[in-house]
Amino acid sequence: MSSSRPDQGFAYRKDQFQQIVEDTLALARKLGASDAGAEVSEGVGLSVSVRKGELENVERNRDKSLGVSIYLGQRRGNASTSDFSAAALKQTVQAAYDIARFTAEDPAAGLPDAEDLATPEEVAQDLDLFHPWDIDAAGAADLARRCEAAALRVSKKISNSEGAGVSAQQAHFWAGSTRGFRGGYASSRHYVSVSPIAGKGRDMQRDAWYTSMRNAADLADVEAVGRYAAERALARLKSRRVATGEVPVLFESTVAAGLLGAYVQATSGGSLYRKASFLEASLGKTVLARHIDIREDPHIPRGKGSAPFDDEGVRTRARSIVQRGVCKSYFLSSYSARKLGMKTTGHAGGSQNLSMTSRLTQPGDDLPAMLRKLGRGLFVTELMGQGVNYVTGDYSRGAAGFWVEGGVIVHPVHEVTIAGNLGRMFKDIAAVGADVYTSGSKSVGSVLVGAMKLAGS
Repeated sequence: MSSSRPDQGFAYRKDQFQQIVEDTLALARKLGASDAGAEVSEGVGLSVSVRKGELENVERNRDKSLGVSIYLGQRRGNASTSDFSAAALKQTVQAAYDIARFTAEDPAAGLPDAEDLATPEEVAQDLDLFHPWDIDAAGAADLARRCEAAALRVSKKISNSEGAGVSAQQAHFWAGSTRGFRGGYASSRHYVSVSPIAGKGRDMQRDAWYTSMRNAADLADVEAVGRYAAERALARLKSRRVATGEVPVLFESTVAAGLLGAYVQATSGGSLYRKASFLEASLGKTVLARHIDIREDPHIPRGKGSAPFDDEGVRTRARSIVQRGVCKSYFLSSYSARKLGMKTTGHAGGSQNLSMTSRLTQPGDDLPAMLRKLGRGLFVTELMGQGVNYVTGDYSRGAAGFWVEGGVIVHPVHEVTIAGNLGRMFKDIAAVGADVYTSGSKSVGSVLVGAMKLAGS
C-alpha cells in the first residue's frame, strides 16, 4: 500500500476534479444530452539529461486537460480544454454538443452498458500505483552522471556516449458519466537510462539500457544499468553481415515483447471490425503453437499495466487470452465490441499486464539454454523499422544481434533483415525462455521461432 497522499505534488486535489466532472455532466444534461462522459486529468514531471558528465537538459512538465463526450442518441461529439474555469467548461460542453448535432448517427456509438461498468468497490481497489519521487534537478543530474560514468569506466573502448537521462513522472485523473460511473486514481512512473558508444570510426556501435518502475525505490542500481549498457555496446564491436538463407531465430526477451504486441494489435477490436487483421475471425481457433499460453492480470500491485477499470470505466479482470495456442479472447472496447456484435472485454486503452509462457519451459531455460536450443541461427537483440503488415501478417524488419553456432555465440551481426509471416511465426514458436523480461505491460522470455528468412550479404 502506498502511504503517499493522492494529491502530493499536484496543483489540483481529487475533490476539485470530482466537482469539475459533476459540473461538466450537469451542463451536458442541461443542454439536452442523452448521455455524457467527462474526464479531467493532470500530469507533473521532471526530466533531466546529461552527456559526458555535462548537464544537457532540464525539463519540467505540468499538463492538465478536460475531455468531454456528448451523445445525442447515437450521434457523438467530443471536445477538450486545458482551461478549468466555469466559462471554459461551458464552452467546451457546448462545442461537444454542437459537434454531436451535426455528426451522422453511428449504431455503435454510446457509453458502455451500465452492467459492464466498474462498481464503487471495484473502483476503490488499491493497486499501489502512486509513488511520487521526491527528487530535484540536481539529484536527478547526479544519478544520470553516475549511470553514464559507470558505463564509461567499463572499458577504454567505450569511446563516447549519447547521454543518460532520469525522469520522474506522476499523474492523476477523475472520470464520470451519466450512467453512474465515477472513478479515478493517481499513478507514477520513473526511469533511468543510458546510451554508451563503443569503438571508433566504421566499427562504432551504440547500445542502451534502462530501468523503469512505478516506485523509484524499485529501480535498478544506476551503476549496474550503466555497466550493462556498456557491456551490450562492447559485445557488438566487429559486427558483420551473414549469408542469406533460412534459419531459426531467437528473439531476446527485450525484443520478444514486440511479438506479443503484434498479437495484441492483430486481435484488437479496431483491426478486427475494419477487417484489417490476418487474425480476423480467430476466436476459438489455433493461432499460436499449442504449448503457448497468454494471460492477462490487470490487478498486479505496482504493475505497469495495472488498472481497476479501462478508459471507459469498464471493469477489468484477469483472463486467459490464449490457452494451448487457442484464441480465447479479443481486446475490445465498447465501441469495437458493438461493431463486432460482441461484448466489451474492458480494453478501451489497450491491454493490461500480459504474459506469454510456454508449457514446455523449464526453470533452467535461461539464455544460455535458449542459445543451445537455437543451435545454429540468429540471436536478435535489436529490431529496426516498422515492416509489419497486419492485413496479411507479412513481417520484415531490420535486425542486429549475434550469429550462433553449436549453441554458442560466434560473432555479432548487423545490417541484416529477417522476414516471415506472423501467422506462421506464431505457430512456429519452438520455445520460450525462463529469462522473463517486462517491457511496459508485457512480460515474456526469449522466443525461439523455428525458421525465418534472413537477408544478409
